[in-house]
Amino acid sequence: MERNSEEGAATDEEDEDQAACRSEDGEEDGTPACQTSTGGVPDASVDTLALRLCRELVHRDQDLKSERETRPTVSSGVMSESQAERGAPSVSPSSLVDTCGPSTSSLSSSYFSTHNHAGVSSSSSSSVLSLPPPLPPSVELSALLTDTRLTLDVYKGGAAALPLLWGSIPGLLRGLQYLRLGSEEKPGLDDALDVLTHLTELRSLAVRGHRFYDSQGDPLPGLLTTLPTSVSHLSHLVHLDLSFNQLTCLPPCLLSLPALSSLLLCHNHLSDLPPGVGQLSSLTYLSLLDNELVSLPVSLGQLKALQTLDISHNLLQQLPDEIGSLEDLVKLELSHNKLKQLPESMGSLVALRELVISSNGLRVIPHCLNKLPLLKIDVRDNPLGQSPTPPPLSPTPDQQETTIQELHLGLNQHSFCVSPAGCHVFLPGGAELLFPPGCLVTTTRLKWAEKRPERKWVWLEEHDILLSRPLELRPHGITFLKPVEVCVPYHRYKRREVVVQRFDGQSWSTLPTVLRRGSESHSSRPGGRPARLACCAVSQFSWFMAVSRPVKDSCSVTPAGALLVSSADDGVKLRFPPDSTVQTRTVTLQVLQVSVSEVQALCGDPQARVSPLLCLSQSPSIHFLQAVEVQVPLPSGVTGHTVDMSCLHLLHGDPTAQTWTDITSQVSLKVTYLYAIFNITHFSWYWLWYTTQRCVSGVVRKVYQRLKQFKVQFFVLQRKTDPSQVMLQCLPANRVDGRVQSLSEQYEGPQPSDLCDLLEGEQFFAGFERGLDISTERPDCVEGRLCFVFYSSLKNLKEVYICPAQGQKGPVRGQVSFYRGEFPNLPEEVARKRKGPDSQWLATLPLRLPALNSENNFIMEELQYPPLNLGDPESGYLTEANLLSISLQIVQDWRVIGINLGLSYQELDRIQYKYRDNLGALVLDMLFLWARAQRSAGPGAVSRLVAAMMESGRRDLADEIEDIVCIGRRKYSESLRRVGLEEPRNTGVDEPTLGADG
Repeated sequence: MERNSEEGAATDEEDEDQAACRSEDGEEDGTPACQTSTGGVPDASVDTLALRLCRELVHRDQDLKSERETRPTVSSGVMSESQAERGAPSVSPSSLVDTCGPSTSSLSSSYFSTHNHAGVSSSSSSSVLSLPPPLPPSVELSALLTDTRLTLDVYKGGAAALPLLWGSIPGLLRGLQYLRLGSEEKPGLDDALDVLTHLTELRSLAVRGHRFYDSQGDPLPGLLTTLPTSVSHLSHLVHLDLSFNQLTCLPPCLLSLPALSSLLLCHNHLSDLPPGVGQLSSLTYLSLLDNELVSLPVSLGQLKALQTLDISHNLLQQLPDEIGSLEDLVKLELSHNKLKQLPESMGSLVALRELVISSNGLRVIPHCLNKLPLLKIDVRDNPLGQSPTPPPLSPTPDQQETTIQELHLGLNQHSFCVSPAGCHVFLPGGAELLFPPGCLVTTTRLKWAEKRPERKWVWLEEHDILLSRPLELRPHGITFLKPVEVCVPYHRYKRREVVVQRFDGQSWSTLPTVLRRGSESHSSRPGGRPARLACCAVSQFSWFMAVSRPVKDSCSVTPAGALLVSSADDGVKLRFPPDSTVQTRTVTLQVLQVSVSEVQALCGDPQARVSPLLCLSQSPSIHFLQAVEVQVPLPSGVTGHTVDMSCLHLLHGDPTAQTWTDITSQVSLKVTYLYAIFNITHFSWYWLWYTTQRCVSGVVRKVYQRLKQFKVQFFVLQRKTDPSQVMLQCLPANRVDGRVQSLSEQYEGPQPSDLCDLLEGEQFFAGFERGLDISTERPDCVEGRLCFVFYSSLKNLKEVYICPAQGQKGPVRGQVSFYRGEFPNLPEEVARKRKGPDSQWLATLPLRLPALNSENNFIMEELQYPPLNLGDPESGYLTEANLLSISLQIVQDWRVIGINLGLSYQELDRIQYKYRDNLGALVLDMLFLWARAQRSAGPGAVSRLVAAMMESGRRDLADEIEDIVCIGRRKYSESLRRVGLEEPRNTGVDEPTLGADG
């Protein structure tokens, strides 16, 4: 079971103003050199600061109350307990950086007294608390600290701020309940840990690494090696996260935390646990993922309250019998260990609902687990049912390993030479070819190419999924003296087997396949993990591809009889009695696991239950002389004591006619506690259903067709630098977000379309309409439409160049529509699905083609925001720079403000999709979209903006906008007086007095 650890990372960038704040003589005295008496905020207007300072001095009490009510907090920046247990940040670091961007600080000395590193208090009456480097000096304390939460892991080295804060405002820190620290910077971390003894109210503590990345993109490790003994005084601590650090043993102080219920020690170097771990009697969640544990102490069984235990990705060879004492355990993760057997005491885990034991060395599952009918077990990648592998024979002298030359090919190298000495060839994308010494008599030039999977010659069986592009090796038919190993990279598989298939020019055949990882020196992408490879030995070259299919179990049936047990589900068995056949025949069994929840959703029956689907075949295909006994597990949640036989249906499927028939009345169906047993004389597909619906066969046909389909989405992207270059793509719905995100730098375009259904290997078309055209000379263009073939594991994309249709001038707003192509036995409900005049229509997405200039180049939109001229003198005082400054303080409130400004939900969704990973650009686009609409909206734009801020609970921003307008109006009036266009006015009453530069 592979784990993708998604850790947030914030880039610690210093802007030019921060750089200017360093001391000229190079000494660091803890106070930036450019800090002023107005609060030390760079890039702020002197007039604005003076006006605000006057307001704070006059109305200090009112401001104290209003700022506490209206200032946006970052309580969401600290994880809740449930989020912290999952180890995921609750808010992206980039959004916190935007929150903590340059802004005018309003934390005056009325609230806190400021201290620098040397412990000298500031003499300025209006100074603010200066947080230590590398935190930017413009960061307000309210962005990190709320009433009970302190977040210091949003900047690298932020832990160093904790001792400073404790020395400055200990009264505010004593009540802390939630604290987050980064562990990438050792000195600051050590000082921060010394403060923990004073934070006796802490309930949640996180000290994690892997928050930030180095210049090569590698995560920085956490440097925590132990905890001080003072942590044992944190009697209220409930949640503790020490993941991604350098712990080699469990800190002893943790054994004295009586209230601790969640403990995360993932990605450390623990080799064992102390016997005293059983003292953590309140523990309900324990994660030891990715450590170096070889064994577990027997005292683990004393954790009676434990509900989730994750010890996957370790080195465990056995489990203690005491694990059966964990009576409340609901989920147990044991994947990627070295377990060869499970203790019988696990049958006592009556509360267990999920057991993950994939990627171990288990050859048998204990019968005690059969007593737990609600238990779901993941047993992938275990040698179940296999006999122990004999030790390898010592190599003979001619089998001694020899060094083989390695040859790494580039994308433009499609031929290579192999000598009689052999060669190890690495192809782009991860494929490997191993030519042993002596496979050729003379040096021979060979060629390779990756082909598009054309449906006319790539045929997949039922339930097969294509995992790779077909790899063509030439010359076809060349014979090697020794077998050559061909390794095809593949993408994924789920509870299935992966095999290599070869095309000989007539049909595809399956080859014996071995799965392994590629060489460490050759991966599918630089710095990535080696590719998964499906390897086979061949003596001739042709076409090869990797295919995923349900596990096939085969046996030879003789007149003496036989027994065939499924390796995918040991509850499925076929018993062939003696004299069931005269001649020896080969039988094949495939078991297809089906999601019960998906079946219930498709057929609309919440009581529906299904067994695994059995696909039986034989060669030669003739009836058996004696009835064959078939055993299949009862549908989940149904037992022999609770089953209603009137609701139990045995369905027979005809794979050729794609029909299902209820044969319950034609067979003798025997039910035991866990299994159903029936007898048949010919092989086909069999499926056991438990449902209250009458028309069972029709429902089964519908469900079966839908299970074969993939939920897909279409999207269209235009290259930013050349809008005429368009990329069309169709992907399974769960892969769209990652794909669009990876392309967002080079492309932009409409959101993906609504979900629709496509079948593996199905053909569909894309047509350009309403003023758009493409070249019809393309080989994949059929009657003006581009032809695709959908394969779930491939990218299914085409890049084309579009142009205005004949007679079109100026900019064009057209569209591309996707249509279903020919496919045999199309499900009836899919064929009836129509949203437009074409019954095969799937989706339509818009395209925009800019106008051409005199040089036949596209007139591109300027990548800058327009100057603000909103239509009346009052609004004219809000400049582009003003909106930029305001946007830095909006952050997470942008959507509420946008709604109060009158923007539609569709416009906001579009902005959010376009800038999903850039909160700053998202806020700017929202503000300037509103500003552009105010050009024709008449006077009062600033008043509308202030009102929107007030309605959104941002009184601070409303005040700042009024300050900007007031100062701008005064400057405007003074400029008129200077040129003699207006009589001087006495402004001493209505307006504050400003400096000479005002």
